[in-house]
Amino acid sequence: MARSTDDPMTRPLPPHTSLSSHALYFLNSNLSSREDLDGAPTLLSELQMQSDALDRTLSELNEELQSHLTRHASHSNRVGSLFANVHAQLDDLRRSSTQPPSDGGSRRGMGEELQALAKEVARVETVRNYAETVLKLDTLVGDIEDAVSSTMNRTLRRNPSTKDLQEMRAVALRSLKLAEDLLSSVIKKHPQWVRLVSAVDHRIDRALAILRPQAIADHRALLASLGWPPPLSTLVSTNPDMKGPSDAQNPLFTMQGELKHQYCESFLALCGLQELQRRRKSRQLEGHYKDVALHQPLWVIEELVNPISIASQRHFSKWIEKPEYIFALVYKITRDYVDSMDDLLQPLVDEAMLSGYSCREEWISAMVSSLSTYLAKEIFPKYVSQLEVESDTGIHMQARISWLHLVDLMIGFDKRVQSLAAHSGMLLSLQEDDNMQRMSSLTVFCDRPDWLELWAEIELSDSLNKLNSQLEDGRNWINKDQKVSLLSGQEEDKSPLISSVVLRCLSTIIDRCRSLPSISLRSRFVKLTAAPIIHKF
Repeated sequence: MARSTDDPMTRPLPPHTSLSSHALYFLNSNLSSREDLDGAPTLLSELQMQSDALDRTLSELNEELQSHLTRHASHSNRVGSLFANVHAQLDDLRRSSTQPPSDGGSRRGMGEELQALAKEVARVETVRNYAETVLKLDTLVGDIEDAVSSTMNRTLRRNPSTKDLQEMRAVALRSLKLAEDLLSSVIKKHPQWVRLVSAVDHRIDRALAILRPQAIADHRALLASLGWPPPLSTLVSTNPDMKGPSDAQNPLFTMQGELKHQYCESFLALCGLQELQRRRKSRQLEGHYKDVALHQPLWVIEELVNPISIASQRHFSKWIEKPEYIFALVYKITRDYVDSMDDLLQPLVDEAMLSGYSCREEWISAMVSSLSTYLAKEIFPKYVSQLEVESDTGIHMQARISWLHLVDLMIGFDKRVQSLAAHSGMLLSLQEDDNMQRMSSLTVFCDRPDWLELWAEIELSDSLNKLNSQLEDGRNWINKDQKVSLLSGQEEDKSPLISSVVLRCLSTIIDRCRSLPSISLRSRFVKLTAAPIIHKF
């Protein structure tokens, strides 16, 4: 039976002209068919539940706002009472100063009152400074958290605007820098406010833990859209000694227009985040030995090297028995793209004011590091396992030969890449152990001293095998050049030929270990190889 129009449960529909476009769109989307009309009660209940949830959220926000306002009012009242007390004491002081002191006791009393008043004024000033600092920091951290939250929300959308993401990230970065400036000032002027600084650092660390991975992920996606890494097939097939690739094969040279602008903005954002982290670490490690902890590889260069390293390893796996091809490919890639680091990326690093970094040096050291990692994971363990095989003398001997050949390749490679770095005027810095270690494939021995001892053992055995035939030849011990001095009438003794042979052998050993990236490693190697030869001689 149809419901009467006089039924109080029946309400007339409003004219469609009075509905907003959003309401019309909602009705057309959800009530477009007979089946949708049958499900109207369910839709109504869902809308009521959502409305109730929104009402509860609004109520909670109102309560939170009321709580903040109450705390602020209480704090303002306390500060106001302090100022009122100061004003009252100042009025008392002014009235007492207009009356001439009657005796010395009153003057002493006035002096004590002045001291107490000065302490009270200083305390109130400290409270005021603290309150203002807390308010500034809370505002800045709030801006940072809002920007990070907005960045996350935009990232979760299907088609987020790259421009909007970059703008929100820039807002967060500006607020981070301002907060760091303020924290540095607080540490210098008020070192006793440690808990305030710690609380702010904790909130900023949480924001950075979200912001940095997002920035890196967006930068990687942008590199992929640029066509990075470039195809390595042309590099593998061409002569390693030929200069290349051409500018047309380098995506860093070919990017144009909006894509180039986006890459530069992303590059600057990552550099800005790294510089901010360096400043924060410098402040937190103040008073400690921090040079090693502060210098980290340049993030933007690592993002260029990592995909190239992954692509290269597919070729490396085919060349386990021919490691010279591995070194040739890595050197060719390093050399071919090193100029673009100077021409294109170094100006961006300078613009970001990231001090102490050379893109050329970072590119070379990152490529060397990727090679060292591969050698340590794939090549050396295989040679070590072959050396541990005692039943097959042929395999054992071949492994020793392969080991020495690999070391020869590493020494030659290090000299070539360090020559590339020297072209940027860093020849003097390369004399330092830290820089040598960053540009040496022999760093594999820094983490594996057992491999260094194994190399020294193989080197000693090889040197002794070459010397034994010379040591056993009696003619090398005879001095054929003895002469009689005309002045003294005595014979002049000269060292036998074997001395020159041994000295050449020792010189060769010392020259080979000269490429090791630290003094302690070189000293250890000489002790294990040269000392036994001298003792035997």
